[in-house]
Amino acid sequence: MTMQDRTNIYIGGEWVPSTGPDVIQVENPATEEIIATVPAGTADDVNRAVAAARAAFPSWSRTSVGERARYLRELAQALARREEEIARTVTLEMGSPMRISTRIQAPLPQTVITAYADLIENYEFEETVANTLVTREPAGVVGAITPWNYPLHQITNKLAPALAAGCTFVLKPSEVSPLVAYLLFDALHEIGLPAGVVNLVPGHGRPVGEALAGHHDIDVISFTGSHGAGTRVAELAAPNVTKVALELGGKSANIILDDADLATAVKVGVANAFLNSGQTCVAMTRMLVPKDRYEEAVQLAAGFANSYTVGDPLLPETKLGPVVTSAQRDKIQGLIKTAAAEGARLVAGGTDTPQGLTKGYYVAPTILADVDPDSTIAQEEVFGPVLSILSYTDEDNAVDIANNSRFGLSGGVWSADKNRALAVARRIRTGNVDINGAKYNPMAPFGGYKQSGIGREMGKEGLEEFLEVKSIQM
Repeated sequence: MTMQDRTNIYIGGEWVPSTGPDVIQVENPATEEIIATVPAGTADDVNRAVAAARAAFPSWSRTSVGERARYLRELAQALARREEEIARTVTLEMGSPMRISTRIQAPLPQTVITAYADLIENYEFEETVANTLVTREPAGVVGAITPWNYPLHQITNKLAPALAAGCTFVLKPSEVSPLVAYLLFDALHEIGLPAGVVNLVPGHGRPVGEALAGHHDIDVISFTGSHGAGTRVAELAAPNVTKVALELGGKSANIILDDADLATAVKVGVANAFLNSGQTCVAMTRMLVPKDRYEEAVQLAAGFANSYTVGDPLLPETKLGPVVTSAQRDKIQGLIKTAAAEGARLVAGGTDTPQGLTKGYYVAPTILADVDPDSTIAQEEVFGPVLSILSYTDEDNAVDIANNSRFGLSGGVWSADKNRALAVARRIRTGNVDINGAKYNPMAPFGGYKQSGIGREMGKEGLEEFLEVKSIQM
């Protein structure tokens, strides 16, 4: 199935040609077919986009809170009108099953945008401290570099607070899944934002991402993606002392305490690890189980994994679609092989292509047991449908294993005693912890400790990433 090619980029309120001749081919990972092309932007395109955002900043930064909130609500409504097209586009360009695209990928960005409209109408942009007026002002021009796994949600996590704060915006979406960004910019154009407030330059990390991260006229660079790319963004931003916000990887632990409902905890834990084919930064890919219930948990997990329907993401019954590229599939399969070589026991899935799937980048839902806490599979982010199950002796040992990671993004605790679970959650060195499978809250701050990133998205803290603080003594 092919889609409409996009021939322009968006700068200064207009769809204009790129300065370069090259295009990016967008592949459907379920069929391995090219479904559309978009321009491959250039460093000159970035310069034009940043200049447009800089020119628009003085007037946009002075708009009222009410006006910015109105634009945000109109944007949410414009996306709602495109919800079905957005869901289908995400499924076609990166393989997320329609049941995920329709429930999460398409509607969640609307929730985030509306939440920021509500937040700024009640946010205190000024306060008085003794003889000082403390003001929070728009930081300036924001450069955003976003990933492919939740391609619209990860953009709006940056766009909504940036616009709410009074900043202007230049976006480089992932070259793997750029089509949904075009639908977003169709909506932005439709609501009539002033020229230059938002700008779109698709392209590869080199040259577009690097030109944006290292640009002297960017005030904040916000990046979501891999650890390696994030450190490169920070390196390029450093000579300009540009403020950097990074949301990077995770290797989250899910601690099932000895008093938990084991069957429920394992079932929800498997679902969390396999969400979006495991291509989720907060996926809890290390399940920690008491030794005396370990084999029971392993068999439960294997049963749940084997029940997953793998296949065409457009079909409503599909629970697990393809991973996003052949390179991603090969990386995941390599890590499964390494795990086996390092002593892990394969109890479900593995490196064989799921039965009946002759095209597409599919990985079988995989469960690994007897995983050593220091092994490669327990330390490296897989970003695929692979769950490692580890045993622990007591609560202290479980916390030690959970914290034995250079990452610190998310985690989970399961217990029949919520106070006990909360006490354990407080000991886990991560930015987010779920207790007993609690639902995601898009109004709460999101981000990580350690090498999982710098700064926060969502909520009040997400807004404040795009504000500067000024003290005026009177």
